[in-house]
Amino acid sequence: MRKQLFILAASLSVTVAALAQNNQKMKPEETEVYTPVPPIVTPGNTPQDAPSDAVILFDGKNLDQWRMTNDTTQAANWDVSDGILTVKKKGSGNIETKQRFMDYQLHIEWRIPANITGSGQARGNSGVFLASTGKGDGGYEMQVLDCYGNTTYTNGQTAAIYKQSVPLANACKKPGEWQTYDIVWTAPRFNADGTVKSPARVTAFHNGVLVQNNYELAGQTLYIGHPSYTAHGASPIKLQAHGDSSEPISFRNIWIRPL
Repeated sequence: MRKQLFILAASLSVTVAALAQNNQKMKPEETEVYTPVPPIVTPGNTPQDAPSDAVILFDGKNLDQWRMTNDTTQAANWDVSDGILTVKKKGSGNIETKQRFMDYQLHIEWRIPANITGSGQARGNSGVFLASTGKGDGGYEMQVLDCYGNTTYTNGQTAAIYKQSVPLANACKKPGEWQTYDIVWTAPRFNADGTVKSPARVTAFHNGVLVQNNYELAGQTLYIGHPSYTAHGASPIKLQAHGDSSEPISFRNIWIRPL
């Protein structure tokens, strides 16, 4: 075994030396790449403004891009007023996009009511489901919650991948102030037999602070039990109408860049 390791080390040394020698003979142009050329995208005036290639999911006017989750034949019925989308607590439910997505960059702004009461999970509870996989709360949830001076289980606090990944920081603002999520989502891929080819991954910023760093999900987020995957393709994005809140939360300025 010791002899084999010596031979392997010697072989690697020769390979590295040969590579270094070959690099010295190369010209700079040999490692320059000119195609494909990245598309030109015009950024917004501020980080919150949608860039030129974004799909606008909510611009403050209507819910034409959304539908009810539990009955996808029904139009989304949350309240829209003064450019703001607010969860409708009674006679409603979760809403989701009509369009389905795989990989994307998502921007969404949300606000906990200034007069919020309660504690733990019963304080401004909602969620952004990065891929909805059916009725109810099926899919992959990034938690929305008031954790400004409010404690709960850490893998269920603001910006957690629910019950899976604790956020790297608590970047919450006070209730009544607008907050932002900027999320990069890589959808899971599946083999023909339904097994996982590559798991889902997420990178996310909360109010400009990195809170999820290329986290690899173990499966769909569950309230009870351990996560697992069920094969699916492109999926809607879902917003949660959670009952554990004294006052409904609001959203605005939602846009997405399919990747």
